[in-house]
Amino acid sequence: MRALVLNCTLKPSPEPSNTERLAEVVSRALWERSVEVTTLRLADLRIPPGIATDMGGDDQWPEVHERLVASRILVVATPTWLGHPSSIAQRMLERMEGMMGETDDERRPVAFNRVAGVVVTGNEDGAHHVISEVAGGLIDIGYTVPGQAWTYWNRGPGPGPSYTETDEGHEWSASTGRAMAANLHAVARALIANPIGPPPS
Repeated sequence: MRALVLNCTLKPSPEPSNTERLAEVVSRALWERSVEVTTLRLADLRIPPGIATDMGGDDQWPEVHERLVASRILVVATPTWLGHPSSIAQRMLERMEGMMGETDDERRPVAFNRVAGVVVTGNEDGAHHVISEVAGGLIDIGYTVPGQAWTYWNRGPGPGPSYTETDEGHEWSASTGRAMAANLHAVARALIANPIGPPPS
């Protein structure tokens, strides 16, 4: 089984990413379940705006799309900015809209029978709002989002240290991340055994 982690930090490599650090907790828990995990930092790629799978030119989204289709598990990791997902996370969802018109050999939307979860970090509050925005978009696209398929670390109202600058709250975020991985893996296996069929005509 394959999993894809899309890190929607605004920071290009090699800058340290708080969001990536928390996402790694989920990745390790998936690896422990024999899931092959790939992480992409979208800030490192050329992804122009649009809602098509391939915008032409030097668009690198088709490479991401190929990995999405090949993965049973998707983890979207995003920082919180002004109480919302990052602009890169929003662009990711807009580009994923192209998947809504794609079907597999059995006429099912290509995202059917795939599961998704959300990782959020930020030294401000708003994690549940960010989770609901990202998860809602993924559900529209066709992903199954299991119960408690998220983890987050937020400092709380007002400015403060970032995830890697303090140990506060890490234990809870990590245990919730491990539970997230377990739930994603369990539901992915269930959908392999009992897949969702094509929508009624």
